[in-house]
Amino acid sequence: MSRPPLLLAFDLDGTLIPDGGLLVPADTRQALARLRDLPGQKVLTAIITGRDTPPADVLDAARPDAVATNNGGRIEIGGELHTRAVFSQEDLQAVLAHGLDDARVIAFAEEQVYVDLPEGTPVPEWLSRRPHAPLAAAPTDRVQKVGFYHPGIRGWRDALADTHPHLVMTGAQEPYTDFLTVTPAGADKGAALLAIAQSLGVDRAHTFAFGDSDNDLAMLQVAGHAVQLGNLPLLRPHANDTVDGPGALGTYLNALADRLQTEPAPGATHA
Repeated sequence: MSRPPLLLAFDLDGTLIPDGGLLVPADTRQALARLRDLPGQKVLTAIITGRDTPPADVLDAARPDAVATNNGGRIEIGGELHTRAVFSQEDLQAVLAHGLDDARVIAFAEEQVYVDLPEGTPVPEWLSRRPHAPLAAAPTDRVQKVGFYHPGIRGWRDALADTHPHLVMTGAQEPYTDFLTVTPAGADKGAALLAIAQSLGVDRAHTFAFGDSDNDLAMLQVAGHAVQLGNLPLLRPHANDTVDGPGALGTYLNALADRLQTEPAPGATHA
């Protein structure tokens, strides 16, 4: 009897790649390739990230069967769009009514990025490579995610949570105290993991979720096996395993491959 398929779902920054990085460490790349080619065990992979576009090297290394971006609000499975969550006009208006002086605000739509930068703030390198326009030009019916950078962003998060508790808010706490991400209702990594697993025919008990920060909590809570990267106290009660960081992930994945290679398949008998 063959083993049931496994689904490995990875956050990016601080998990599969170093925070803010673009390249998958070489030993992680090797381990992913090994898992993909294990005899007698189907191993599927998913990327579930707060970014709106995964780096090319991540896609090449992981060869994901599914990609969820914008904290799970946009899901592609097998290269085809599966779901896409956007703000209602009313919710978007509320999210943007922050009243914070000198806040950097970025709205992400399908076609480009809309941003207001405080006067004198240089354009970030990643943004300089992307089509972008002033925030005032953002469409009212196609925004999938809004990000804020401001030292006082926690107060805005708390106020928005009081008036719009259905919205998904991550950040504004360790390790991202000055950064807040807001996505539409239901656009979280846990919902994305469950949707991907169901679409790929993987039982929730056979899912692994890997993450390091508060926006990964939702998928670590619902995964069959939760793996925490780093040491954020918020995640520790939900983690089955812990890994020091992206530099140690390859070792963990190779150990998983070793275990899968040596475990007998369900129903196997020995002479």
